[in-house]
Amino acid sequence: MRIIPISLPTPFYIGPVNVYLIAEDPLTLIDTGPKTREALEALREGLRRARFRVLDIKRIVLTHAHEDHCGLAKSLRDEAKDAEVLVHGWETGHRQGRLEYEEHRALLVRAGVPPEEIEGMRRMYEGVRRYADALEDGEHSELTDDSELEFETGSLRVVHTPGHTPGSCSFLREADRTVIAGDCVLKRVTPNPVLSPDPVDPSRRFRSLAEYLVSLARLRSYAPTLVHGGHGDVVEDFEELFARYLRAIRERQSEVIRLVPKAGATAWDVAREMFPGAEDVHRFLAVSEAVAHLDLAHGENKLALELSADGREVYRKQ
Repeated sequence: MRIIPISLPTPFYIGPVNVYLIAEDPLTLIDTGPKTREALEALREGLRRARFRVLDIKRIVLTHAHEDHCGLAKSLRDEAKDAEVLVHGWETGHRQGRLEYEEHRALLVRAGVPPEEIEGMRRMYEGVRRYADALEDGEHSELTDDSELEFETGSLRVVHTPGHTPGSCSFLREADRTVIAGDCVLKRVTPNPVLSPDPVDPSRRFRSLAEYLVSLARLRSYAPTLVHGGHGDVVEDFEELFARYLRAIRERQSEVIRLVPKAGATAWDVAREMFPGAEDVHRFLAVSEAVAHLDLAHGENKLALELSADGREVYRKQ
């Protein structure tokens, strides 16, 4: 099975995104890059070097539905004459803006984010949305855990790896234990567990970090030889990376607990202490990280949680 990485530019702070062409029948593209002229030109050039065209693509598979990974899905689907698009059912970013629904705003209110900040985050994501066209319900199909993406010469197993987003998926080639992991595994940085409603009960918050730790352990159980991430270089020593991730998560959790004063603190309070200079999208990501670590600490009985009269969640030391 030929897995061909193609690096595409993005307008985002993370830098270039990796998409993967599976050069087997049916020709499959895993992730698409953002909806920009530069990304589309780079993708066409990558396809040309592999001696393919967009028209040859029969299947588009999304690791998750952030704009840098799904932005070109609709236009490529249309140009490729209705190529099949597959994404996990717990993803929503390919359908609409992530701060558009009341559930998202409610999560930010509970995290203690002030109304003017929530409005600023909404405006920011309205700008981000221009980097992806929404797919209608009939324009994509659902990835399911442990199913197989079949090719003429083999298959890729779908491994649901929630954490970065609820519906994040990785893809395992069991013949040589190669994994395409999207943003579940990145060589240089620890992926951000993004604040999201629970896909089963949107009135609740998705416990992103606890789920992410389970996903990492699941990938580890396959003893991967190579892991292709959504950004940066290939990972050749997953065991070392796994240990580094766990160490970084525990160190960050200790920092978060230390930042909770006797009087208690909201996730917004902790985020502003941890990342005082955060601007733009980083303010939302800072809240996401604070919430994720506070949830984990509460789940491990390291912090108590109370709901204030105005609907904010306040964490206190036990």
